[in-house]
Amino acid sequence: MIDIVVIGYGFRGKVLSTHLLQMNKNIRISAIVDSRKEEIKSELGEDADNIRFYDTVDELLDREKPDGIIVGTRCSSHAQIAIKVLDKRIPFILEKPVSTRMNDLLALKSAYERSGTEVAVPFSLRLNTLGQAAKEIAESGKLGTIEHVQAINNVSYGSVYFQHWYRDERETGGLFLQKATHDFDLIQYILRLKPTWVSAVKSKQIFKGNKPAGLKCIDCEERETCPESAVLHRKRGEPVHGEMCCFAADTGNEDSGSAIIQYESGMHASYSQNFFARNKAATRMFRFLGYKGTMEFDYYTNRIQVFMHHTNRIETYEIPVGNDTHGGGDIAVCQSLLDTITKGLPSQTPLEEAMQSALLCLKANKSAETRTFQEIKWTE
Repeated sequence: MIDIVVIGYGFRGKVLSTHLLQMNKNIRISAIVDSRKEEIKSELGEDADNIRFYDTVDELLDREKPDGIIVGTRCSSHAQIAIKVLDKRIPFILEKPVSTRMNDLLALKSAYERSGTEVAVPFSLRLNTLGQAAKEIAESGKLGTIEHVQAINNVSYGSVYFQHWYRDERETGGLFLQKATHDFDLIQYILRLKPTWVSAVKSKQIFKGNKPAGLKCIDCEERETCPESAVLHRKRGEPVHGEMCCFAADTGNEDSGSAIIQYESGMHASYSQNFFARNKAATRMFRFLGYKGTMEFDYYTNRIQVFMHHTNRIETYEIPVGNDTHGGGDIAVCQSLLDTITKGLPSQTPLEEAMQSALLCLKANKSAETRTFQEIKWTE
């Protein structure tokens, strides 16, 4: 049997462990550490009888000898837990962002370099079918050398970052680390260039206000009229992304942000993200421009178009959607872990590249907060 232990059996820990169980009949979840262990036991029913539950990460790592690990805790603890797992030299999946603070990221980098352990990070944009197809087209030479990138991410479900626990900036590290880390990783994956400088700004124009801290939609006098009301969305049968008032005094996170990134070749990319666009305004669009052609694709349509610059030809690719909520990305990261365990193969989303993305996000945050250009280097 292949023993997998889960550190943090929340939404992501459950999703990833379920995929692994479905992928290979020889996999079992042998242990879980989570503060909600009684709730999880009740949820799992009889399946919980064969799982050992622990109160702390240290206790689990001291007693268990698993083949692989899933780290799906809240964001602020990712790096500290990963360092402990790296010391055990057991391959694992580490949820993004891999760190929310610079000092933790530097410590993680040091631990990883000492350990040499394979780590898979769920960067779904590069792992899913659309990202893989875009990479193939870029490497075909059809566009020429890519010399400019434009990217826009208008998040239709952005209220999750203001009405759920994600509203706490101490946990998230801000929305560059929550969302742009995926986009920055994809750009880096296709370009195969290191970022050197970043200039960024961020704004909080909508999701702010003077409603009482801790207010929930159900207790608000505007619960029947507020466009963000969980009560109203539930009545309409619409998705509910959280129960907290996003116009309260304790609502964190910026609601839009932009960055200009320069890469080692001298080329640059422009990126902008927004969290109050809704419905058909949603887009996660990328344009990669070379001298020969431009490749454009959107994760909301799963379509790639290539516009040739010196002929009138336009090529269109309809890419089949993968078999999970991240376009196949979650299954791919689980397969990566499984391939490491059973075949000794390297991760498809190496930790060194995930750390580079986190570094870029942290420097973008610092740029926005200090109104300065930031060099992308491994220092505070």
